[in-house]
Amino acid sequence: MAGYRGRFAPSPTGPLHAGSLAAALASWLDARAHQGQWLIRMEDVDAPRCVPGADTLILKQLADCGLHSDLPVVWQSRRDAHYALALSQLLAQSWVYGCQCSRKDIETQWLTQGVRRERHQAWIYPGTCRTLNLTPESARTELAWRFKVEPGVLSWHDRWLGSQQQDVAAEVGDFVLKRSDGLWAYQLAVVVDDGLQGITDVVRGQDLADNTPRQMRLQRALGLPLLRYAHLPLVRDVHGEKLSKQQGAPPLDTQDPLKCLNAAAIHLGLAPQSGTVSDALLAWTRLIHSSYAKLKT
Repeated sequence: MAGYRGRFAPSPTGPLHAGSLAAALASWLDARAHQGQWLIRMEDVDAPRCVPGADTLILKQLADCGLHSDLPVVWQSRRDAHYALALSQLLAQSWVYGCQCSRKDIETQWLTQGVRRERHQAWIYPGTCRTLNLTPESARTELAWRFKVEPGVLSWHDRWLGSQQQDVAAEVGDFVLKRSDGLWAYQLAVVVDDGLQGITDVVRGQDLADNTPRQMRLQRALGLPLLRYAHLPLVRDVHGEKLSKQQGAPPLDTQDPLKCLNAAAIHLGLAPQSGTVSDALLAWTRLIHSSYAKLKT
């Protein structure tokens, strides 16, 4: 993996928890084991959900655990011009169209057809506005901007999950790149930033695996290289639910950073270490590097 560059991209909606650290440690170790770079990016485009000061706290938590970005930290909220340029490129290539549908509109359209959805499942966009050629002047409300998904199954190899495939058109539908409230959607921002930062590898939790084919579609449309992905098992609570800030996962207490790192390492299948944080990180890096080397022989 020559020229490896990975990243950890937390949303500053609160402090890191144990699940966040497991993802951060996995991506950091993967980068180090491949003698690559590791970057930190603050995914704060959804400003209403961000907590003031959470970004500073997250960086401190990571630093306490010996995890430092190899390049200056990037904040998505400061990169509007890059996302606007990408959206303009996609509009010029007819990959994007304006949509005036609210979530209620989408739900109502499916319910009138007798379609129900499973718990936690998002509604598939039915393509209502795809052929309307809406403009800000002709729409009845502020427009969102959606990406046109071509039909067909997209297949890829995940370094952890193995062979994967998804028909994005059938399972997701045309997805939003810019919301009707003017905020940039995660899918566009992450793809543009990964491209501009030269990211080659993404190591993250399995809850984000479903996003991969949408991001691959965007990468191709924007002429960006496809990335390598590894989606790791999630850290769960005693009830089997994914640890999350929304569910009140306790914040990571880094007063004893080695204890935090050992818990994350155990979740990743690594033996706990003693000594200093630096000693532990070096030991895990050597172990993973050795295992990768054996795979090549």
